[in-house]
Amino acid sequence: MPLDRLQKLRPLIAQDALDGLLLCQRENCRYVSGFTGSSGWLLISDKDAILATDFRYVEQAKQEARNFEINPIKGELLNWLPELASSLGWHNLGFEANHISFATYNQLNETLRAKHLGLEIVPTTGIVERLRCIKEPEELEYITRAAKLVDAAFEQARSLIHPGITERRLAWEMEAFIRQRGSQGVPFEIMVASGPNSALPHAKPSERTIAQNEPVIIDMGARINGYCSDCSRTLCLGQAPRTLSEIYNIVLEAQLRAIRQIKTNMTAAEADQLARSTIKQAGYGDAFGHGLGHGVGLAVHEAPRAAPASSDSLAEGMVFTVEPGIYIPGFGGCRIEDMVVLEEGKARELTKSEKVMEVIQ
Repeated sequence: MPLDRLQKLRPLIAQDALDGLLLCQRENCRYVSGFTGSSGWLLISDKDAILATDFRYVEQAKQEARNFEINPIKGELLNWLPELASSLGWHNLGFEANHISFATYNQLNETLRAKHLGLEIVPTTGIVERLRCIKEPEELEYITRAAKLVDAAFEQARSLIHPGITERRLAWEMEAFIRQRGSQGVPFEIMVASGPNSALPHAKPSERTIAQNEPVIIDMGARINGYCSDCSRTLCLGQAPRTLSEIYNIVLEAQLRAIRQIKTNMTAAEADQLARSTIKQAGYGDAFGHGLGHGVGLAVHEAPRAAPASSDSLAEGMVFTVEPGIYIPGFGGCRIEDMVVLEEGKARELTKSEKVMEVIQ
């Protein structure tokens, strides 16, 4: 599979008038080469495919990146890149501007000027990400397995949650469940936020004990062969208070409307508006402060980004979340999140955990 991706990438490099492209972002490197190590650089042109890595990963690279020439390196980027790129006859080398620091960029420029190598480094963004956002069948299979695993974890959460359990304990139980059933760790720290803590969209589990009749947001994911899932549910032990029932029903309506009406070739900003307008009309527009969703794949947050200011468009094969929410400081919040894939012009849900808030024991 990486060979096909390499062949798809090369025209994009030429399209940007580059002689070569330097990749260092881990998910991009894995996607293009198959290399899963934590330290490595890809140098790619119309005829070259080089994986530069240090002694720790050379043998691993030979096994995983079979379509790449493995180039052992020592030291920092400045120590080996200028001469290597120059030896390939390159004059314009693109690099991932979002993943190389400004200090490193300046140091590279100074080194290149001092050595008179005739090589210019050119900042680029999103070249590999354009390919990654359209999922291949094999990728979708792994994502689907990760989604099914997190669905099972939510079913387990409903049986484990009880008054007096702490947020941190419940989060740990969920992580153990996911790991024991085949997940390669978790793609992000599991969120369990109860009561007023649930008004924090990115709360971290605390020693707060979960009580009856209050919101509990659980946000978790799994990882299968590198591919992630991401799903959120809002629960309540016993009968939900009026305000919680009200915002839950609004968020659920907004989410279902978005999933039902999202279409291929719609802009991501239009998709966001489907849910946002529902919440705004209900009087809670200011309480929905984040975007509707984000792409999921090798990274748990990747393209496309569904938000009011997004310039992305939605295409067949994209996988992304649909996760509207309402958050009320001092009271709590509600978020309902599912992953969908665009197929045959519409969104198909990948996560299918039940959307019933009240847990009656």
